[in-house]
Amino acid sequence: MDTVLGLMLLSLTIWLGLLCFWGQFWRTDQQLEVETLYTTSLQSLPVVCAIVPARNEAELIPTSLRSLLLQDYPGSFNVFLVDDRSTDRTANFAEGVAHAVGKPQQLHIISGVSLPSGWSGKLWAVEQGIKSASKFAPDYFLLTDADIEHDPGNLRRLVAKAVQEDLDMVSVMVRLRCESFWEKFLIPAFVFFFQKLYPFRWVNNPNNPTAAAAGGSILIAREALERIGGIQVIRQALIDDCALAQAVKKSGGARETRKITMPHAPCPMPNQGRIWLGSSTLTRSLRPYDSLATIWDMVARTAYTQLNYSPLLLLGTLVGMPLIYLAPPICVILGAVWSNWAIALTGILGWLLMTFAYYPTIRFYKCSPWFALSLPAIAFLYTLMTLDSALRHWQGRGGAWKGRVYPSSDNL
Repeated sequence: MDTVLGLMLLSLTIWLGLLCFWGQFWRTDQQLEVETLYTTSLQSLPVVCAIVPARNEAELIPTSLRSLLLQDYPGSFNVFLVDDRSTDRTANFAEGVAHAVGKPQQLHIISGVSLPSGWSGKLWAVEQGIKSASKFAPDYFLLTDADIEHDPGNLRRLVAKAVQEDLDMVSVMVRLRCESFWEKFLIPAFVFFFQKLYPFRWVNNPNNPTAAAAGGSILIAREALERIGGIQVIRQALIDDCALAQAVKKSGGARETRKITMPHAPCPMPNQGRIWLGSSTLTRSLRPYDSLATIWDMVARTAYTQLNYSPLLLLGTLVGMPLIYLAPPICVILGAVWSNWAIALTGILGWLLMTFAYYPTIRFYKCSPWFALSLPAIAFLYTLMTLDSALRHWQGRGGAWKGRVYPSSDNL
């Protein structure tokens, strides 16, 4: 009993430490739409080119591309869709959308060439799009996925945020689809665990080395991309958004002050890239994850990559997750069975602390508050997904996506 009580007290201490000292990761106040920013107040409007890698996205491209072409951004804006050797007429659907909204001149469709060795498919498509878009000499690139439906003001807000605060990169964690039972049960937790791994407040602090981004909607300054050596520096990364953010935030060297910068914008930190990451309440992902299997595959694809393919970090995860998330409810049950109220009460307190931490994310996704109590069971499933991710890697099946399997690399 003393051992069980000791483990529960350790779990309780960890939760108190997370809530008090871990970047307030549980809060959902870092939102792009919270601040009212308008590009009409800028001295000049930046040129922006959107890069959309698309591989067999005929089902979603009519909605996502339409939302891009109908952005209310008043400056020069062009969309470069890279058809990554699709077999479902993705390019034809895209061309039809552009004509339907009366903006065929704004859309540039690029037929992707064969994937070279050493590149992930998505990043190779992005690289081709950037090269084609460079003829417009854009001030910013908008890197977005083919399954994202953008709010009409999303680009305007991203540009205003970047320019007014002199940021190298601005990205938003779009609202993921949360409609089916499995999406409501597991998707908010996916965001919660991401924010615990990369507290947004730490990411947005130029004095903190934590760096992350959300790949569905990233606005990056061309100057910053050139400074890090282009997309090719992360060409093998499976978690490409965070790899790009880390490269930008670590990038050093003096920056020229952009002419489009607002007066009184914060001075850039020397030898430090400035990035911002927040959530969006309006821009959303169209990708359905309506079964346990689809969510499992999505997590297992990169979970072991997130651990840098380290058996030690995997072991730490397999021990740490049960200690942090499973110990409280287990102690509640054991305390009741043994009539040991000290164990039961500490278990209840630990469970309440994790519920308190998870509830803001549940509320953000407009799910039933009861889901906040289910975090221990959710964490158990995510632990199994992480273990499965490692097993897939060891079997040579890691990183499978859209018919491609990518080997690990020391450069990831």
